[in-house]
Amino acid sequence: MKVKIGSTTFSIVRGDITEAEVDAVVNAANAELWMGTGVAGAMKRKGGTVIEEEAVRQGPIEPGEAVLTVAGNLPATHVIHAAAMGRDLKADADKIAAATRSSLAIAEKHRMLSIAFPALGSGVGGVPPAQSADTMISTVVEHVRTGKTSLEKVMFVLYQDEALKAFSDALRRLAGAS
Repeated sequence: MKVKIGSTTFSIVRGDITEAEVDAVVNAANAELWMGTGVAGAMKRKGGTVIEEEAVRQGPIEPGEAVLTVAGNLPATHVIHAAAMGRDLKADADKIAAATRSSLAIAEKHRMLSIAFPALGSGVGGVPPAQSADTMISTVVEHVRTGKTSLEKVMFVLYQDEALKAFSDALRRLAGAS
C-alpha cells in the first residue's frame, strides 16, 4: 500500500526490514541499546556486531530517545536505534511516539531522504500492533504535514500479517486514504 502526503510517499510492505534499501532503518531498541532478539537481533546478525558496538558506546539512553550508527553489512546507510522500551522491556504509546519523533529528528538532522520503520514496541515490548500502528502513523503523518521534511520516502516494513493489516488500516484512516 502506498499513499502520498505532500512530497512524502508512505508505503506499508510485508518483509524483512534488514533488506530495506533506504538511508536509515530504525531498530526497535531498548534503553541499554543491546541488540538481542526480534528486529534488533536480525539487524545484528545480518549487519554485523559493529552496529551494536557503536550503539552501546552511545548508551544507555532514556526511553523515547534515539541514536544513529553505521549499518554494517545492511543495504541501508545507517541504523537509528529508537528506544521504545526501558530496562523493563515494556513499551507504551508515549514511548513509541517519542521514539518515532526522535528517529524523525535524526533523519531530518542528517537530511535523509528515506527511512524504514518496524512496528516499534509490538514484539518484546508487548504493545498490540494496532496501538503501535496508530501511534507511529499519526506521529509520522503529523511530522510530514508540517511541510518541513527532507523525507521523500517513509516505509513501514512489517514481518507479521497482523502488523501489516494494522499499519495498512491506520494509514488509510489517518492519512485520509481510500
